[in-house]
Amino acid sequence: MRRLEPQVDDAMNRLRLFSALLLAAVAADARAAAPQSVPIDFERDILPIFTRFGCNAGSCHGKQAGQNGFKLSLLAFDADFDFDALTKEARGRRVFAADPGRSLLLSKPTAQNPHGGGKRIEPDGPEYQRLLAWIQAGMPRRTPDAARLQKITVEPQQEILSLRGRRQIQVTAHYSDGTRRDVTRYTQFQSNESAIAGVNENGLVTAQGIFGEAAIMARYMGQIAVYRSTIPLPGEVDQKTYDQLPRNNFIDGLVWKKLQRLRVTPSVGCSDEKYLRRVYIDIIGRLPNPKEAQAFLDDSRPDSRKRLVNALLEHDEYAEHWANKWADLLRPNPYRVGIKAVLNYDAWVRRAFRQNMPYDQFVRELVAARGSTYRNGAVTLFRDRRNPAERTTIVTQLFLGIRLECARCHHHPFEIWAQEDFYSFAAYFSRVGNKGTGLSPPISGSEEVFYSTPGASTLTHPRTGATLPPKPLFGSAPALDGETDPRESLATWITSKQNPFFAKVMVNRVWADLMGRGLVEPVDDLRATNPPTNPQLLDALAKDFQAADFDIKSLVRRITASHVYALSSIPGPRNVQDTHHYSRHYRQRLRAEVMLDAICEITGIPESYSGMPPESRAKELWTTRIGSLFLDAFGRPDPNQDPPCERTPDTTVVQSLHLMNSANLYKKVTDDKGRAAQLAGSKRTAEEIVQQLYLAIYSRTPDSEERVIARGLFQKKGITRRQAAEDLMWALINTPEFVFKD
Repeated sequence: MRRLEPQVDDAMNRLRLFSALLLAAVAADARAAAPQSVPIDFERDILPIFTRFGCNAGSCHGKQAGQNGFKLSLLAFDADFDFDALTKEARGRRVFAADPGRSLLLSKPTAQNPHGGGKRIEPDGPEYQRLLAWIQAGMPRRTPDAARLQKITVEPQQEILSLRGRRQIQVTAHYSDGTRRDVTRYTQFQSNESAIAGVNENGLVTAQGIFGEAAIMARYMGQIAVYRSTIPLPGEVDQKTYDQLPRNNFIDGLVWKKLQRLRVTPSVGCSDEKYLRRVYIDIIGRLPNPKEAQAFLDDSRPDSRKRLVNALLEHDEYAEHWANKWADLLRPNPYRVGIKAVLNYDAWVRRAFRQNMPYDQFVRELVAARGSTYRNGAVTLFRDRRNPAERTTIVTQLFLGIRLECARCHHHPFEIWAQEDFYSFAAYFSRVGNKGTGLSPPISGSEEVFYSTPGASTLTHPRTGATLPPKPLFGSAPALDGETDPRESLATWITSKQNPFFAKVMVNRVWADLMGRGLVEPVDDLRATNPPTNPQLLDALAKDFQAADFDIKSLVRRITASHVYALSSIPGPRNVQDTHHYSRHYRQRLRAEVMLDAICEITGIPESYSGMPPESRAKELWTTRIGSLFLDAFGRPDPNQDPPCERTPDTTVVQSLHLMNSANLYKKVTDDKGRAAQLAGSKRTAEEIVQQLYLAIYSRTPDSEERVIARGLFQKKGITRRQAAEDLMWALINTPEFVFKD
């Protein structure tokens, strides 16, 4: 048998050579027979067909495993891969040069052969003719001197539509040789607000009868353009209505300008009671106690609101409240990375807010963190995210508002980022070294040290094998010298005032916290296909934040000083449908920690937490692993969820039942040392007790009807003053006015 092996190998080689020559001859004959007047380019003329008809979508041949043995790159991001898959796989059955009409590439999408995707193109349609001509031309990969696609544009770019208006948009491709081509037929369209304005597969936009704005994404061969439609309310509004609106700072003017474009009029300003409760919750994460509430309500000075905001920003609880918000974005599972590491991480975040650390410094210290997890809590970021790719996704999402995860495997379907962009950025983390035993869940108790290793800062492209040096997503970063930690260059680029994303994502995050909805939603997804509801306002806030040297307190002060922040949540006839443009205040359910701390403050009975000092507040907890049925019911993050964690603001039946039936809440309300017992045992009249409870729970005094009803509780036969006080307290806690920040 061994003597026969060389003969067999020689025969196989001759057979392969004969097959190759035969295929080449057939292809040459096909090229000779094909029309020569219209050169066909694979990338320009063929790939757009697959994208337009969904062949390379994630639900079809573009998914990771392909479909029925045939795989294409998602949305044609890898032209070489697609060309090889069509022309070199399946033994030539997909494209059959000897008899092009029998090619599976033509017979399956026309349903001449069974096709799981059904009929996609017509046998007499232009797509069929183009594919046929390409096969007849010998399946060329690139035509000589073929122009490259540079960008696409839409016409029109922006306009006003009526409530039931329609508009056909046109997409034009611009090439490197100066030529243009109408590619509307091969463009994919998607609306970010289909309830306001929908779009069909041909680019016809139709307003749905609801006022507002919608952005229509047009995507063609990895290029994206956006058409924006504005649908105002019918009817006219007098110019004087907008001219007479208060303007405390630039925020008001820019919001009024957008409302005028939509013909929406804002609600009236809120009362001092509403503002008091709102600003306490927003800035320090708790309700004012009755004494604090009464002091503000009795303050008749014209700048009382400004004074209140300044006082709250200097309050010790400001740091704890805002650090607790950032813990959702940064804090990992202690059972994965270690209890001491997470405790130090939490302490580092809280210390930064207590010192009012400028936001750019906060980010620089995180991105370039080095040292021991026992001494520098910031390095826990790198203990949790173990490789450059994982570090890239969290850094870009948190600090740039760019969700780059999709580009890790393929071209981002809704953005301009490619795999090369992802791994070039990840190369900044390629020299992060570590010493220690690493992770050993569920304990992971050991110390780990992170540092910058010597050597080249490069990563290998997983698909092409190319060696990629560090490169920012756009612009330029400080040059690397081979000795300095590359992350320092990256941190400088991220936090630069020339980087538009850095300031915008932070002001958008803070705006969403204070106003109930981000200018961009989700708050950390800034992209052309997800535009802000008020681009001018987002730009102005970002510039103001930069001018204040990234002082978060200054940003909070600016927003809370605006008249827009102090609007009532009660809608008027011309803003009842508004949920995007801040013509009224958007109510939010209290954050879980805020609500539990409020209940402890109202009842006068603190909560007890394992692993925490006595009388600790919920917002001071260093991990979500500390048990609390209440916090779990009201939506604190799952301890097994990776950061950044997004909380859902929705109300649930579980939450309502918990407030009505919780044994722990009952104990707090009826405790002998609680507020209800103390008020009932005091010399206060029933009316005074009622007023104290309303101040503690609602930060206001009861109106006349409420006084009558509440006093009636104390006048019932067979009920004690204490029982009446407890019943009233529990009833007020179980109302939307308590549960929501208004």
